[in-house]
Amino acid sequence: MECIECEGETTAFVVPEELRQHLPENASAAALCASCLTLQPPAPEETRHEEPEFTRISEAFPPDPEAAVPMALAVGLLESLALNRSKIERLLEHVEAAGHDPLLVLDRLADDGALDPAMDLTGRRRQLEQLMG
Repeated sequence: MECIECEGETTAFVVPEELRQHLPENASAAALCASCLTLQPPAPEETRHEEPEFTRISEAFPPDPEAAVPMALAVGLLESLALNRSKIERLLEHVEAAGHDPLLVLDRLADDGALDPAMDLTGRRRQLEQLMG
């Protein structure tokens, strides 16, 4: 599927039930753009039950879905940090619980020259660090 923002390729994924509360209408699936990192609804035919390969977007993503899915959701919600602060914090807690440093992932995503994020990842990372204190 093409991204609705930049027409880049998206990676669709199933959202585990415990994370659905962080998406509009408790969506059971989402898609993340491999270029601008915009989170959007997937095309119905893309919603497969196989594990998504977030490393196709960037090697910065954790390789295991238990950390990669909440990280992808958090990155997608960063566009509206003020509105999504509590959701993002809870998602990043899931990433940490899976054994990964979400702020380090954001640093690596910001440094990935193949990406053209719709938001300033470095700035958002600084804001998150201040909020999470």
